[in-house]
Amino acid sequence: MDAHAELTMIAVPPGRVTLSDRRTQRSWDVELAPYTLAAHPVTQELYAQVTGRRPSTAQGEGLPVEGVSWWDAVQFCNALSTREGLTPVYTQDGEAVARDTTAEGYRLPSEAEWEHACRAGTSGPRYGPLDEIAWYRGNSQERIREVGGRRPNPWGFHDTLGNVWEWCWDVYDADVYGSYRVLRGGGWFDEHWSCRASVRRRSHPTFRVDDVGFRVARRLSPR
Repeated sequence: MDAHAELTMIAVPPGRVTLSDRRTQRSWDVELAPYTLAAHPVTQELYAQVTGRRPSTAQGEGLPVEGVSWWDAVQFCNALSTREGLTPVYTQDGEAVARDTTAEGYRLPSEAEWEHACRAGTSGPRYGPLDEIAWYRGNSQERIREVGGRRPNPWGFHDTLGNVWEWCWDVYDADVYGSYRVLRGGGWFDEHWSCRASVRRRSHPTFRVDDVGFRVARRLSPR
């Protein structure tokens, strides 16, 4: 298997995350059980191997897949689970998607899981100097870059900030935005203020654009 199609999963310890929303001035705590999360966003090569599709605007095997909707990401997770002989997490009934939290297959992280892994035990807005850890407008030459090209955080995760925004499982604010889902992390075309561990963005689950991708998570099975 080509290196760009490899999927390295990192075990994340349990913890507590305080999420916040600048628009509503609301904050809330989330307790997290241990889980595993991919070391970097899904690449175009892996996405093509699993789905047979290459939806991205900028083509390159080691580039993060982009131009994928939240629906595309959910379907990829189930397809990857099936390919590896794991029980798929998601079931679909029309416009509704349900998840089986006991299934061992691949899934999207919750935004609390995403932020916990992004922070990796640090408390500031970033886990290091932005130019060293992320591709953003200030250093990307306004183009997407291969995964793993910047310094990882203390737990070994690459590109949690910058390169592509990442879909999370969560609904952003159902009362105001309906089915819109959460995006995290900032992208290659964003200014520095968008590339912070706490920043939340929202989008419709059918939305596809060239700075949005995703990474996968799994339940950590007991030994």
